[in-house]
Amino acid sequence: MPQATDVPQTSAAQDAAAVGRLAATVERLRAEVDAARAAADGRALLEVAKGVMIERLHCGPAQAARQLAELAARSGTSELELAADIINQAARDHVAQVASQFIQRISADTDDRTHASLAVRLRAVESAALAADDTQAVAESLLQHALTPLGATSVAVWSAGRDGSLTLSGHAGFSDDEADRWRYVPPGVATVARQALTDRCTAYLPSMTAQAPSIGQTQCPDGGRVAICAGTGGRIYGVLEICWPQPLTEQPPAVQRQLEALAELCAHTLENRPDGEGGPARSLGQGSAAAELADLSDGLYDPALVLTPHLDADGRLTDFRIYHTNTRFQDPAGRPRSALNGTLVLESYPLAVGGSDLYGQLERTYATGEPFRARRVALPTQVDQVPLTAVADISISRHGGGLLMIWRTEDQAVRLASILQHAQRLGQIGGFEENLATGEITWNNELFTLYGRPPAAGPLALHDLAGHAHPDDAVAIGRFLRTVLHHTRPATAAFRLQRSDGVTRHIRVAAEPVTDSDGRLLLIRGAYQDISAQHWTEVALAATRDQLAHTEQESAERNRLALQLQHAIMPPAHGPLEVTGLQVAVRYRPAESEALVGGDWYDAVVLPSDQVLLCVGDVAGHGIDAATGMVVLRNALRGLAMTGAGPGQLMAWLNNVAHHLTDQVTATAVCGLYDPRTRTLRWARAGHLPPVLVRSGGATKLPLTRGLLLGALPDAEYEESETQLQPGDTLLMYTDGLIERRDTGVQESLAQLLLTAERPVDTLGERLDHLLTYSKSDTDDDTCLIGIKIPAAPAAPSS
Repeated sequence: MPQATDVPQTSAAQDAAAVGRLAATVERLRAEVDAARAAADGRALLEVAKGVMIERLHCGPAQAARQLAELAARSGTSELELAADIINQAARDHVAQVASQFIQRISADTDDRTHASLAVRLRAVESAALAADDTQAVAESLLQHALTPLGATSVAVWSAGRDGSLTLSGHAGFSDDEADRWRYVPPGVATVARQALTDRCTAYLPSMTAQAPSIGQTQCPDGGRVAICAGTGGRIYGVLEICWPQPLTEQPPAVQRQLEALAELCAHTLENRPDGEGGPARSLGQGSAAAELADLSDGLYDPALVLTPHLDADGRLTDFRIYHTNTRFQDPAGRPRSALNGTLVLESYPLAVGGSDLYGQLERTYATGEPFRARRVALPTQVDQVPLTAVADISISRHGGGLLMIWRTEDQAVRLASILQHAQRLGQIGGFEENLATGEITWNNELFTLYGRPPAAGPLALHDLAGHAHPDDAVAIGRFLRTVLHHTRPATAAFRLQRSDGVTRHIRVAAEPVTDSDGRLLLIRGAYQDISAQHWTEVALAATRDQLAHTEQESAERNRLALQLQHAIMPPAHGPLEVTGLQVAVRYRPAESEALVGGDWYDAVVLPSDQVLLCVGDVAGHGIDAATGMVVLRNALRGLAMTGAGPGQLMAWLNNVAHHLTDQVTATAVCGLYDPRTRTLRWARAGHLPPVLVRSGGATKLPLTRGLLLGALPDAEYEESETQLQPGDTLLMYTDGLIERRDTGVQESLAQLLLTAERPVDTLGERLDHLLTYSKSDTDDDTCLIGIKIPAAPAAPSS
């Protein structure tokens, strides 16, 4: 058994040893490949460093190699690291600056080899980019040397077209099928690279979830992206897009600067690509390219300027220089062309950065190559420090490394003539000029239209005006002609023009004589205006004013009559009613406006049966009809009360009076009969507000009884209620003018009335006056108010 178990153990050990040897071999081969790559990159850096030393030391290649080896041995560093330092010191460019800042900010516990690796890596990428013959090789070098250590897995280099399209010029880390699908992005398609190009800034996307589409999005749907504009000197040649497989956290500034340096390397590659999109040899301001574009602008019919970029010492775009202005260009400020050629845009037009932001459009067109066109752009400038604004149609396009701006300003004379023509058409004004020396008469087209006369028939002389006017206007026309022709003074006249087509138009003519130095009349200039619409409007307005005045007079007379009728029946001031064992007071407040004279009424009268009739009512509407309806109902109720019937029967009879014996009068009312002997109040209501009882310092409304609006239906029945009053009680009967508000419901207004009625007072009159003073109504309607008070029983004499 032991022998049987030893065999598989030995075999497993042998397999493990074989796998270990294979892994060691793979690791060794990988290390050799990395070393070969590093050696290749290192050789490029060493050769560049040797070239720097040859130029600086004026020595040969062999002596430069020996000098490099001696310096490395003396400083204790490798020749590769020393070569990167030499290149950095000699270049003093953006890559050297990024490497220096990154090394300074790296943690203190990192060894010097790590510090130097960044400089070596960036210089290796630069060396590979300069040595590469296409953008594809540059993309592969970027990913291999600089981006893989940062965790990136793929990279795309896009070139930007003048029409806003994007073309995939190089890629690494993506499959060939994916690259073929994204080979070309048409203008206007929103992608990650398009976002960076449109905003002209770096786009940091922590995750591609719910973001704009882009290449390789299906491979890493949650990965982060960075899209950086690849440009130099203010001009954008494309976009560098870098992809990470996982969500991207905020990168430190040093890494951001490193990515910007890589984008600048891509810009140099795209700038020199052989597709004719422009490189140093095609940039304006050098050689014949600028002269060719200047010659092209001179052949244009429109005013044009040729602009070239103005860069600072660090290669950043700071302004545009006016390289050339063609012969048709006119400065809005009136400066000669020679004074503008060679100046900077912001020096000549400092206000171009505001308003329409013309300078910003120049920057965008130069950066992206997309042309800009707009109509009626405000062009701010200034003359003697006074701001001026010209209006022009602008077209900006990039040609090579410069800009051609077509500046099509509106012709002031043409624009004013167009405005005048439209003003004459809209105002129906026709102008004329008559030369008395030569007899020549000139009319414009609008005057022929106004006369209804074809242009072929020719114009008419001013002295023939009376022959085409209404005979009744001959005197006015004669006075007008004498003033102009004989007294040589300006004059105007209005007349009726009788046209040959039978149409009569109301015309106003104005003329101005032109004389020489001796006072002799030479010319007559003037204008005709069709004022027919104005004339008939004035006629209609005058008739309307007359009718309105008549209507207002009638309305005022009716209101005065209604008010007199109302005051005759119910004067605003009413003395107290003397009734045995009862205090009765009434108040009437008329409407504030005479136009609102209404049909509110009240009555308090002692009947032959010694009962007291108490009633208030409100006829619907205002004016004389409401006032006469009020008189009918008030007098009818007085007469019906003599029969001795109860309040319910009285309301039924009064309803028939309103329905049958009046002209569609409707009203609300409350009627009560008070018996002083029993202190009993019997009452009924017809759609009216209930009476209010004030007892022992509290106020309540009496329970509602059934009762329809007076005059609504014939033969209506009305419920009668009985209330036993006590000594000291006060009963209030009123119309809705006391409590009615536009913004408040009836129940809320009643609650407010009860609170007001609870206030202690000395007399019944004071209570009614208090209610009128502090009522919350806002409808300015009539108000009737009756108050009855049962005197308190006298105190028993003390023993």
